Amino acid sequence: MKPKIEGREHNPYQWFFNKEVNGSVLLLLAAVSAACLANSRFHGMYEHLLHLNISFSFSTFTYSSSLQHFINDGLMALFFFTVGLEIKREILVGELATPKMALLPIIAAAGGMLVPGLIYVAFNYGTPSISGWGIPVATDIAFSLGVIALLGRNLPIGLRIFLSTFAIADDLGAVLVIALFYTNSIAMNFLAASLICTLILVIANLLYIRSITFYVVVGFFTWACVLGSGVHATIAGVVVAMLVPARGKYDMVRFIGIVRYITEKMQTNRDVDGQWFSIFIKPEHLNNVQELESACHDVAPPLQRMEHALLPSVTFGILPLFAFFNAGVSLQNMSMTALVSNPVTLGCFLGLFVGKPIGISLASYAAVRMGVATLPFKVRWHHVAGAGMLGGIGFTMSLFISGLSFTDTYLLNCSKLGIFSGSILSALAGLAFLGFYVCRDRRIYEEVRPSTN
Repeated sequence: MKPKIEGREHNPYQWFFNKEVNGSVLLLLAAVSAACLANSRFHGMYEHLLHLNISFSFSTFTYSSSLQHFINDGLMALFFFTVGLEIKREILVGELATPKMALLPIIAAAGGMLVPGLIYVAFNYGTPSISGWGIPVATDIAFSLGVIALLGRNLPIGLRIFLSTFAIADDLGAVLVIALFYTNSIAMNFLAASLICTLILVIANLLYIRSITFYVVVGFFTWACVLGSGVHATIAGVVVAMLVPARGKYDMVRFIGIVRYITEKMQTNRDVDGQWFSIFIKPEHLNNVQELESACHDVAPPLQRMEHALLPSVTFGILPLFAFFNAGVSLQNMSMTALVSNPVTLGCFLGLFVGKPIGISLASYAAVRMGVATLPFKVRWHHVAGAGMLGGIGFTMSLFISGLSFTDTYLLNCSKLGIFSGSILSALAGLAFLGFYVCRDRRIYEEVRPSTN
């Protein structure tokens, strides 16, 4: 009989999917709480909390900012670090591992970035608010997977993988947009220092250094140097993640041999002393178990161990904090008509709600028709259209880019209103659209299913 093993699900995709889905609920609650506080009699307290000063220094580097900026510049670097780990894993062994597997979500992500950006530009061309063109290009993977989860297991697994993969590719595109277009000035001395830190990480990979502590320490200095250079610090998270080793100390063949050797010793010890009730009865028993634990630790690559360690904190801590400190749109003393009709609001709203599904669907259709990609197993075009609607949920990344785009409070609130309305309607539209086909497919199945009587 196969023994039942209790413990964490170690399928990378399933574990990632479950964490993101569960975290989306907390993310939504944080955003709603922020919006309520910003428009209540406690809005002064909320604003005070946003601008609470945070400062620290080491050597010649001094960091001082508001609590909101500390979360956006500092803690969100860990979010982008986790995104980088996910991207690297997908490139090595996941849905981006081969050109054929990667082309469809990559092309879909490109279309889903291009069309919303063009829609925003069409509404804001020739105005200072044109700088916000990057706001509607991003997809929030947590919320989109959360909506998919509401439909249960009635959708093809290929659709879930397609959605998560193009969202990851979309995140990579958003990171490049931030790096290339939302960096104002460069301090060359700090930039040179960050390049030296990066070179140290590259050499560490070549020397097969697998210490997580080493990569944490060097990664922190890389982040500090990138922050001091003027390049947005979140870029450091992705760069460091790409340099975290994806190979363990042992390959699987050697690991199996080590495990077989240890288990044979454990069996021998039992045969000798005839006692097998507790590992504490004999020191040999405990030593064998510790050797087995060490082997399991060494075979797991640092990338996987860091991803598993960070993802819960990012999903249930950092992202809700980011949402709480950035989703507070104050509508007090503002004309709702002027706010809604503002080109920034319209550009963000239509870019997400209209541009995303059009861009994702047309790009996917063109890729398949040209023969450069194929649809995932059991995925049909209505599934792709529904995924395109869910791609319009921009929330986290869109809010992040919005904060980089505008310093004017009014324009910032306009962009947030467009993000919220576009994301909410995209979620409802995608849920209703896919839900309709789920019900239709279920009804057809019930009609054609042969009678068991």
